[in-house]
Amino acid sequence: MRHVYAAMTGIHARLLVAIMMTLVAASADAATCTAESSARRIALLELYTSEGCNSCPPADRWVSELPGRGYIPASVVTLAFHVDYWNYLGWPDPFSKAQNSERQRMASLRNRARVVYTPQLLLNGRDFRRGAVYDDFGERLGALNREPARATINLQVHTDDSAGLGVTGTATVADAAVRGGAQAYLALYENNLSNQITAGENKGKRLRHDFVVRDLAGPFPVDSGGEARLQQRFSLDPRWKTSDLHVAAFIQNERSGDVLQALEMPYCR
Repeated sequence: MRHVYAAMTGIHARLLVAIMMTLVAASADAATCTAESSARRIALLELYTSEGCNSCPPADRWVSELPGRGYIPASVVTLAFHVDYWNYLGWPDPFSKAQNSERQRMASLRNRARVVYTPQLLLNGRDFRRGAVYDDFGERLGALNREPARATINLQVHTDDSAGLGVTGTATVADAAVRGGAQAYLALYENNLSNQITAGENKGKRLRHDFVVRDLAGPFPVDSGGEARLQQRFSLDPRWKTSDLHVAAFIQNERSGDVLQALEMPYCR
């Protein structure tokens, strides 16, 4: 019996070592990163665009150039929503989603606009049109950044080797006066994308894109205490480049479209 017990103990010991080695390997492959929003208000810039629209490439380039001009996530979180209502004209935009088109339509209804169009820019939920001669984006953004934050966002991003990205956190609106109608969202976006267009209005062009929304989760409701609990696991397509993936969070008034606060962080490594 002692020999049997010793053998079993040896098996258990080897099993325990194997389990511990697996856990060590898993912890080496996994990572958790955190981020907290600024004390100042960070704006949300939305671009609605399509590869099937021949007037969209200049707007795509303008958005891609923003970080080089100093408009970084410390002042503005940028998201590019590719819509699907141009797809029937001969070129199905591979980045387009019906969800993006619906989000644009809801924004148009809030802003009492009669039509949706591309390219369209929304700055904190309001239509923003760059002047043909003078671009006042910096002034508009600076005015927003000088305001105190109207909400606080905390994020934790968890990565592992299982083709998934876990995001948890909270979005808190302390001031009851601006709490009504507030909802939070999480977005996963990718930079440095390009596509050769072989049909439609942009046929023959190679188009480059940044801030392309791969997935949008929400709305996450704000409870009576002013807090929204954020929790989402994003599935990752193997074609997506993790080095160019970012997570964004924002909290927005569903009635006015006003964005109370925004936050961005890169893929956790």
